[in-house]
Amino acid sequence: MPRFAANLTMLWNELPFLDRFEAASKAGFKAVEFLFPYDHPAEIIAQLLKANQLVLVLHNLPPGDWAAGERGLACIPGREDEFRAGVAQAAEYAPVIGVQRWHCMAGLVPAGVSEAQARATWVGNVRHAAGEAKKLGIPLLIEPINTFDMPGYFVSRPRQAIALMDEVGADNVFLQYDIYHAQRMEGELCNTIQDLLPRIAHMQLADTPGRHEPGTGEIHHKNLFDHIDALGYSGWIGCEYKPKDPTPGGTDRGLGWIAAHGQGL
Repeated sequence: MPRFAANLTMLWNELPFLDRFEAASKAGFKAVEFLFPYDHPAEIIAQLLKANQLVLVLHNLPPGDWAAGERGLACIPGREDEFRAGVAQAAEYAPVIGVQRWHCMAGLVPAGVSEAQARATWVGNVRHAAGEAKKLGIPLLIEPINTFDMPGYFVSRPRQAIALMDEVGADNVFLQYDIYHAQRMEGELCNTIQDLLPRIAHMQLADTPGRHEPGTGEIHHKNLFDHIDALGYSGWIGCEYKPKDPTPGGTDRGLGWIAAHGQGL
């Protein structure tokens, strides 16, 4: 049966971030993920994980100026030093919080930068990040993000990501397969997951349209979960969705999708 991790960036948004760890534990989750830990001391996050008996399966490397709309630095020429400083910052957190995987956001291709320039910069940066991750025993993940939600994002399709990963040539770089983004870009979910499973080290989910919980849109999640289970996938699936009910308590009320799809925590 697939294992589900609560995404603390997306869920329980009525609560301060540090209170969401307890909310996830009370809901029955054994694992969490989130975008970034860097606004809080690593020791505080570690304490909350331990107190709530949670494992941290994933967070992102620093993305640049998130508030200004930056979505990663890996493909941006001229900012390699900033990218490497971000990797170093993540590496300081890693042994304290026990994160199991890093996600490296590719970034938005700047105006005037060619595909070849962006690709060469991305490959060099990811190769560096993979080397630093390997020192810590952490897989580095690459997630294709759909260009409807994030126009200009450098990596948007799973097989594009695989080709780029092959160019990096590091044995600890894997695909982060987001069901929502993949459905928006190309569909063909079951066959693609089956074909690429040896390269996948993490999955995430949300339904579409709306990016809400399973059962609110067009994806046949029950069939998909059964297929993933039959394939023997042993990793986590991050619940990276926006609760359809955004009012206080909406996250917990919406968790009925788990049992409704024949799953458990």
